[in-house]
Amino acid sequence: MRVLLSTYGSRGDVEPLVALALRLRELGAEVRVCAPPDFAERLAGVGVPMVPVGPSASALTAAAPPPSGLPQRAAGLIAGQFDAVTGAAEGCDAMVVTGMMPAAAGALSVAEKLGIRSVSVTFQQLTLPSPHRPPLAYPGRPFPPEVTDNRVLWELDARSINALFGEALNTNRVSNGLAPVADVRDYVVGDRPWLATDPILDPWQETPDLDVVQTGAWLLPDLRPLPADLEAFLDAGAPPVYVGFGSMPMHGSADVAQVATEAIRAQGRRAVVLRGWADLALIDDRDDCFVVGEVNQQALFGRVAAVVHHGGAGTTTTATRAGAPQVVVPQLADQPYWAGRVADLGIGAAHEGPAPTVESLSAALRTALTPETRARATAVAATIRTDGATLAATLLLDAVSRERPPVSA
Repeated sequence: MRVLLSTYGSRGDVEPLVALALRLRELGAEVRVCAPPDFAERLAGVGVPMVPVGPSASALTAAAPPPSGLPQRAAGLIAGQFDAVTGAAEGCDAMVVTGMMPAAAGALSVAEKLGIRSVSVTFQQLTLPSPHRPPLAYPGRPFPPEVTDNRVLWELDARSINALFGEALNTNRVSNGLAPVADVRDYVVGDRPWLATDPILDPWQETPDLDVVQTGAWLLPDLRPLPADLEAFLDAGAPPVYVGFGSMPMHGSADVAQVATEAIRAQGRRAVVLRGWADLALIDDRDDCFVVGEVNQQALFGRVAAVVHHGGAGTTTTATRAGAPQVVVPQLADQPYWAGRVADLGIGAAHEGPAPTVESLSAALRTALTPETRARATAVAATIRTDGATLAATLLLDAVSRERPPVSA
């Protein structure tokens, strides 16, 4: 059985697919991945064939367009999906599609064109219509402040998505022999989307309009040892505070590094600083701070006093699973939601806004570094599921097997 996993997005969109790919392969499936070229080395490292699609995700993130440029960017992403995914999907029995809305719409259209079973997956529930909460607003398209009914807001969300992406999607669909779609969001979400998040960290409330399959987060045990010099730093004193913002560019990152370091030192703590896409660096040559690049976060987060991060779904889940108290400094999209979940669960603090000061970050760290927060983080860690990727792989292969016609003798 052949399966294509398709995404366009950041590290948080790719890592879960790595976990799923390896679980599918363990169950006998042949797997390949379509992803931005940034992640070629990551996929090669686990022996999963990758077809690069679209421009560099890190470059695209750093060069964020004005809101008026979103339709043009979407058009390029959708066309790139038709170009790359069509060839990669040939001969496949199933596709798992996730990532940015326009890219997912393009990939799902390719599956439709080729007659391949597809599953739409999200790694956060905020794109799934629900009467229990409002949607996220797209940049430059705020919702009217007087509208508070969630159902009305979701109707406005559908109109925004159609205005941003509908023309580009349907132009490509028609040129590939497919009928246009009337509602881009409904097309991407489908009738039975998968939600690959942990039900404790991200509880889904049932809604009559969607049959959501919540599998648990797709986690892959990371067995890589920590670098020897990092091990030596960790062993040389009390557990440090980790600070890193993953795939966020963090414009003005020199100030962010300065603020974070000063706030951590104000708590009498050492710091481990992730370089990341923001290219954070040490602010001086004192020996109480250590900078890292790509590193085993599962192992590292189990050895730190707290994790200061941007609130990506993957980082939030990894820190929660490690039992590390968190300070979430959300930048955009779903990150305020994850910050709120961390605060609601009592496993850390949600920073107000994307631009911390020494004072504001110090206050959040004081909450995260209490014994009570540590105890709560330890307790919640024990409840987080680790079998999400295995469950998803089994569900997918079972579904495809049931649809296959029997082999004649």
